[in-house]
Amino acid sequence: MPGTPDHPITITPHDGEVRILREGREIVRTSGALSLKEASYPAVLYVPRADADMTAFTPNPKSTYCPYKGDASYFDLPGAPGAVWSYETPLADVAGIAGYLAFYPDKVTIEA
Repeated sequence: MPGTPDHPITITPHDGEVRILREGREIVRTSGALSLKEASYPAVLYVPRADADMTAFTPNPKSTYCPYKGDASYFDLPGAPGAVWSYETPLADVAGIAGYLAFYPDKVTIEA
């Protein structure tokens, strides 16, 4: 199991379709989402970049580091700076999220 005994991480396929909208505009529709559950945090859906309308995304210079997942890069959506993050080259234990995007739920509507 990725993470550590006191900070477990599980990645599982999400059953069903996921839609993500920003101000009514659909920016993701996928049946290939992953659910990442990290320690006691709520599960986060990661969606394949290939299923996102990348014309809505603008790279954001922000970056952060997670000792369990690696370096995160960010994207802006119209009117929502830093709304999206991605681990372009995640740590080996969570390599399955490479090429996936995650969204702050207060900046988009997630229908799952």
